[in-house]
Amino acid sequence: MNQLVQKNKTIGFILVILGASFWGIGGTVAQRLFQQENIEVGWLVSSRLLLAGILLIFIYKFTHRKDSIFVIWRTKKNAFRQILFSLVGMLAVQYTYMASISLGNAAVATMLQYLAPLFIMAYYLLTRQSSLTKHDGIAVTLTLIGTFLLLTNGSLSTFSVPTMAILWGVLSGLSVAFYTLYAVPLLQQFHSLLVVGWAMLIGGATMSIFHQPWQINLSSWTFETIGYFTFIVIFGTMFAFWFYIESLHYLSPKETSLLGSLEPLAAVVTSVVWLHIDFGFYQLLGTLLILCMILYLTTFQKNT
Repeated sequence: MNQLVQKNKTIGFILVILGASFWGIGGTVAQRLFQQENIEVGWLVSSRLLLAGILLIFIYKFTHRKDSIFVIWRTKKNAFRQILFSLVGMLAVQYTYMASISLGNAAVATMLQYLAPLFIMAYYLLTRQSSLTKHDGIAVTLTLIGTFLLLTNGSLSTFSVPTMAILWGVLSGLSVAFYTLYAVPLLQQFHSLLVVGWAMLIGGATMSIFHQPWQINLSSWTFETIGYFTFIVIFGTMFAFWFYIESLHYLSPKETSLLGSLEPLAAVVTSVVWLHIDFGFYQLLGTLLILCMILYLTTFQKNT
């Protein structure tokens, strides 16, 4: 039994690490697209969600030929849950994060987004579903300090941003917390491919009201541009969110949200290697703290 539990935990760790890494790398690739092609943020969000959602639902139908893709919509309760998850979870995570970046900068936006583990633990405490343990405190401390150092290189001047950027960033953290917690009841009834696929499709369709995917000039796109966009849709969106949500089958929302801090780590590492951005001493220290958090979580799980 213990071996089975440990095996499931290992699967969960692999899924969330891959999901967070894909999301972080996808952010770096998106930055390259913004710089080279001047692609508008709203267009990219609506396009990536629509295409990724269609692909996930197609994969589900291909692998579950006898099952209906509309099973979620058979009861009003589940339909309401799915729509709420799509708009307040999936779409909100995307939009609030991008809004914080556009009004401030990526460092502040990402740091505020990774307040999500604190919001999740606060929810558990308020609803008395669990108590705050010493292990939770150590993991959160390593995550927050590590993420801060990684994104700012230890400089508080990075946080000199407009109030609205901070507000959107905090809302981004709340959205990630909601997205992580609210997915659990849906996953207990339906396959993660369907839950995430429909969430992306609904979120993308809603965003398309304001930013139509078909309104784009493709004449200047090169094979390189197409490759970047394809990577963002398949790895930076489809696999990133699917793996993250699927990990909730094996890990608690607290563990999943903490391990999600690999996203800024992946983004910074790819920026350094690919975009040749400087990497400071405190960023290295932040990286080590995040890695220590991962080792701490995995070691602690093995000993419990």
